[in-house]
Amino acid sequence: MIIPYFVIIPLSAAFLIALISRKKENIAAGIALIVGIVLTIMSIYSFILLSKNEGAIYYHFSNWKAPVTISLVLDYLSSFILIIISVISLIAIFYSLQYTNHYTGKWQYFALFMLMISGMNGVALTGDFFNFYVFMEITLFSAYSLVAFGCEAEELEAAFKYAIVGSISSTMILFAIGLLYSFTSTLNMADVGRVLLNEKSKVIYLVYGMLIAGLGLKSALVPFHAWLPDAHPSAPAPISSMLSGVLIKVLGTYAMVRIFFNVFNAPQIFLQIMLILGTFSMVIGGLMSIMQWDIKRMLGYSTVSQIGYIFIGIGLGTPLGILGAIFYLLSHSIFKSLLFMNAGAVEYALDTRDMRQMGALNKKLPVTSFTSMIGSLSISGIPPFNGFFAKLIIIIACIQSAHPIYAGWAILVSIITLAYYLKMQKHTFYGKPNFKKIYEKVPFTLKTSMIILAGLCIISSILIIPGIKEVTLDKVTQVILDKTDYIEYIRPLIMGGK
Repeated sequence: MIIPYFVIIPLSAAFLIALISRKKENIAAGIALIVGIVLTIMSIYSFILLSKNEGAIYYHFSNWKAPVTISLVLDYLSSFILIIISVISLIAIFYSLQYTNHYTGKWQYFALFMLMISGMNGVALTGDFFNFYVFMEITLFSAYSLVAFGCEAEELEAAFKYAIVGSISSTMILFAIGLLYSFTSTLNMADVGRVLLNEKSKVIYLVYGMLIAGLGLKSALVPFHAWLPDAHPSAPAPISSMLSGVLIKVLGTYAMVRIFFNVFNAPQIFLQIMLILGTFSMVIGGLMSIMQWDIKRMLGYSTVSQIGYIFIGIGLGTPLGILGAIFYLLSHSIFKSLLFMNAGAVEYALDTRDMRQMGALNKKLPVTSFTSMIGSLSISGIPPFNGFFAKLIIIIACIQSAHPIYAGWAILVSIITLAYYLKMQKHTFYGKPNFKKIYEKVPFTLKTSMIILAGLCIISSILIIPGIKEVTLDKVTQVILDKTDYIEYIRPLIMGGK
């Protein structure tokens, strides 16, 4: 049974690194890289395993009787998220091998990285609210520490803001979980869902509100976004790529989908709120991005904008809308991780994030320039890259579900997105050189990581090809939309102790 090892392996690696890598820090990097490779193989295998198992796989710890026992659930949705976590983490670890050469305490960096992966994997797999909260806090503790890793004033301030906002959102989520327990007498997600099928209490609307606010803060949805443009730019580049590319999607987007669709049966009020907040996020994030000169801050606001597309797809609640949302979640994880790594490579070479102090870097940093162009075209929705197909699916879903106004906003924001990424390209890689000198050459691991992600921007588009889509994205979509199936299938497994 591989399910618990998604949590156990990186958690053990974190402690192992802390024990043996203090004097030989390269050992820490080696352990982290091996763990990244193993988890990537395991996550892909888990998806294949589900196709043979014809349903979810359930695992519980200890001899406690259900539904009290600590439970982990592997289905197509959690497996899909595990693949995203593992692949992006592996590339970020490889990027970090040489990027962290200027940092002291590399072993702490990789130990915290392993702890963050363990927490995210736990969030993706957990089948109960108590351990969802525990794994979420493990992830956030690691993230706060990694944002502050450089120990400069800006980084410490950003980490402090992130920790304050994170604590507020966690308190809201904990309060909501407490309310749920007060009138369901269980914390197991499938069991909570069973109770709520016949529960008409108005208290549930307070739970909805607390969870939307708490998880909205984790997702950086407008109006819960203010922390992100400070936290993500201040972190080391590979951590920025993890935060924007993976973490906010696991703690925010995935958690919201799992809870509101599989447990709460997708209430209409939730779908309406997601459409509204998704639209505001797209527009406000896009307008803020176009005004930025700090390249990483621009990317931070861009994340606020692009996450809106995912929530519009979720808010539609239709098969095509959900399909577009999960494909855009995957696509954004790839190209936003790439763009943050591009920004990290430029900062590594020039020691600045101000685009006005760059220019004409296409010849000095050709790999960074080329891969950055691919990332920019992908996020702007230009064919044949993954972002184009994901946005197209969401736009078509809006029109099919009689919401043409949301389709119009999606198209408009794509034009705005193209505008600020063309601005980035012009001032960073083309035009007149405004930098003093190249302080450092971009190392091999940075270049290789960027090339791999640029390739994935194209390769991942095959997932929408008929024949492939049915055994990948459609499987994930089905788990989300078959709302009561999660309850009806998982609960017998829990009660049977299998």
